[in-house]
Amino acid sequence: MDISLQRLLQLASPALPVGAYSYSESIEWLVDTGTLQNEIHLQAWLLQELTYGAIRMETAVMVRGYRAVLYQNPQALQTWNTWLSAARDTEELRLQSWQMGRSLLRLCLDLQTADGIAIDPALIQNLDQLQQSGCNFAIAFAITAAHWQIPLDSAVLGYLHSWATNLIGAGVKLIPLGQTTGQKLLFQLQPHLKSATQAILTLQDEDLNTCGWGLALASMGHETQYSRLFRS
Repeated sequence: MDISLQRLLQLASPALPVGAYSYSESIEWLVDTGTLQNEIHLQAWLLQELTYGAIRMETAVMVRGYRAVLYQNPQALQTWNTWLSAARDTEELRLQSWQMGRSLLRLCLDLQTADGIAIDPALIQNLDQLQQSGCNFAIAFAITAAHWQIPLDSAVLGYLHSWATNLIGAGVKLIPLGQTTGQKLLFQLQPHLKSATQAILTLQDEDLNTCGWGLALASMGHETQYSRLFRS
């Protein structure tokens, strides 16, 4: 079995200790306001975000971060990290990305002695700089995927799959939905994840935009929501 597949499964696993399960990316507020009431609503929201939302843009930045690591271009890595931080619509979304990114970078460094692939000292120094300035999860995912020698197209699909798994898990808890319903949603989303992967890999820099006002408004609502199960 290809070791890169095993590493992809580990990187995209819901068990990855980065705290993703503690965030709902505003689904909690959408459920509270009655916007998401069943699996049909949740599916429509996920498809909308996958087609026009921030996840498409941040995954495209992950692609650029991966290539920056591959071509040993720390300046490009820093530039795209700063760009993505500036593109966050709310403090909640930015802090979530930084917290998850910090956790993943720490894990990557902790595992360097176990994976048999030495990290370039220059990259370690760059990781320290990223941690100090706030490293987005997409950038940390790109660094880890490139370091673990996971093919780029697989890394993109894994990133999107982990995003979908997390939000479906939040929907299962909040709406609530049954576990089987959640798995059906994920199964139905698979061809859309594949087509999004193919589209994201071809995006040019000038195409990096998002129609994410729905997520931005929901995030602002969740930041001040009176009672919350998920982190803000």
